[in-house]
Amino acid sequence: MSKTVRPLETAAALDAGEVPAGAPAETLGQYAHGWWTQVRSGQSGILPVLGGLVLLVVIFQLLNSNFLTPANLTNLMTQGAPYVILGFAEVFVLLLGEIDLSIGYVAGIAATVTLQLAAYPNPTPWWLAVLAGLAAAAALGFVQGLLITKLGLPSFVVTLAGLLGFEGVMLYLLNNNAASSGGTVSITNNILSDIVNGNLSNIVGWVVMAACVALAGLFFWSRDQRRRRAGLSATPAGLTLLKIVAMGVAGIVIVVICNTDRGRGAPFSGVPWVVPITLVILVGWTFLLSRTRYGRYVYAIGGNAEAARRAGINLARIRTSAFVLSGLTAGAAGIVYASELGSVSTSVDGGTLVLDAVAAAVIGGTSLFGGRGKMLHALIGGVIIAAIANGMGLLGVSAPAQYMITALVLLAAVVVDALSRRGSTATR
Repeated sequence: MSKTVRPLETAAALDAGEVPAGAPAETLGQYAHGWWTQVRSGQSGILPVLGGLVLLVVIFQLLNSNFLTPANLTNLMTQGAPYVILGFAEVFVLLLGEIDLSIGYVAGIAATVTLQLAAYPNPTPWWLAVLAGLAAAAALGFVQGLLITKLGLPSFVVTLAGLLGFEGVMLYLLNNNAASSGGTVSITNNILSDIVNGNLSNIVGWVVMAACVALAGLFFWSRDQRRRRAGLSATPAGLTLLKIVAMGVAGIVIVVICNTDRGRGAPFSGVPWVVPITLVILVGWTFLLSRTRYGRYVYAIGGNAEAARRAGINLARIRTSAFVLSGLTAGAAGIVYASELGSVSTSVDGGTLVLDAVAAAVIGGTSLFGGRGKMLHALIGGVIIAAIANGMGLLGVSAPAQYMITALVLLAAVVVDALSRRGSTATR
């Protein structure tokens, strides 16, 4: 049976969560009816994922009352940030129906380069060290992208070779540099350390939250107004207001939790720096994929590469750039991970990190088959992985059991994805 080909603009709109232009919903009720119809046809979206997250929270709270304390929830945010950002990196290639198994050690190399350049006795300015680490990660992604697109090699094989080769590169850098001590480079720059361990002041946290919600609300509202003036379908005004209110409520909850004193003996509160950093990456990459021509091309290639090629899209260029963006984002995750640990060392397990990245994207709802997924999915999936690790850590569950439970959650997500695709195909 031939694969159904959707127009590029319509496909991108559906993947971005918009109402198709052929069947616009002018009221909140019509939108809700259309959404419920999609759910009944098997396109449940992130509902199962959110339901699973709520279930995990309830179970862990019942088993250990410390799970929902402000201190533990703030700790969960910082613990989950590397998984979430690595998930963002994996989404770029998964949308194309590809995979990148090397991002764990790409992240390790970026962290190594950054920390070595910023180390004493001749430290480079922290921002220049960060740029160098990100550039190294992007370059590794570019090389792999060229091998895949120009030579027609499978991404699985190329990035598996990258996983092994980049591990060797990271070990070489750590064992053959004056800044390294016993295969470890410690953070000596306060700003790099504060990425995860530093906090915004309570007042600044409220100001940043209010500014973010206001800017997002203004963007959503003006976007819908422009679409209506252009005669295009747009999200009902009621739904847009609900989204803005939901963002506001979520922001208030996060700031209240983080601003609660969680110190022992001395006051300690505030939103960790890594929270707004993660949100900036989320917003930036979401805008790129959902509101630009580049993003439409990514979804089109993932949905039907041959149709995209016939439409004039340069498949090689888009695929290569996706691996570059994957490497760049993995580099950011590596720097965050090093900030959390306070160092980078030969003990970094890039293999486990990449599995966590794939799990974060897929558990959140990104399809392994390409063409469907969002950065938001990696955020939700990363939170789930962090919640599992955090909750089972509080319960004293052994590491082997944690891996097995995470594997079952990943398997359940893949089953839901496969059933959803089957149900969607059956209704066409």
